[in-house]
Amino acid sequence: MIHKKSSSIVKWIFLVSIIELGLGLLLGLALSFTKYDEKSIELIKHLGIYIYYIISTILLYAVIFYFIFRFYTMYRKIAADDNIKKLISTILKTRKVVKQYIAFNLSFCAVYLITFGGYLFYEGYLEAASKNGVIHPEMPLNIALISFGVLILVTALITFAFWLIYKLIYGILLKRLQNNFEELKKIDL
Repeated sequence: MIHKKSSSIVKWIFLVSIIELGLGLLLGLALSFTKYDEKSIELIKHLGIYIYYIISTILLYAVIFYFIFRFYTMYRKIAADDNIKKLISTILKTRKVVKQYIAFNLSFCAVYLITFGGYLFYEGYLEAASKNGVIHPEMPLNIALISFGVLILVTALITFAFWLIYKLIYGILLKRLQNNFEELKKIDL
């Protein structure tokens, strides 16, 4: 019974990760038909960072597909395991991979927001100064520090909000997996 419950939980982890990927793709597709996206892409191309944008997007999806593959293989492994020790080991590995998946997504989000947000703000400031007649514009240190502080704060709030969502969704599944792990340890002793 515990074996079947563990398999079901890992299956749900796999399905939730696919749903998450699907929602991300649908949102990206829906936004790609808006004028906002066209303007954003034009700005990114104008600033000369379009290739970095494409590379980071490809990297993100490649890593997400890797984790989905790992969840699938762990689901298949739990479904096939008959031995309690192997099942315990697979449960521990699954928990570890889920935590790595969450850490990757949160870290990627934070680095992406800080890197591209900071660069876009800096270039936007310089471009606005040029349009206002400043020949060699430079961003004053106090404006740079304030904008960087605001960017860090906004990034922290967004990352924290995503962490709460992950904690809610994956936390419930990991808690159930932990309970199964504890029961299996008692049986194995």
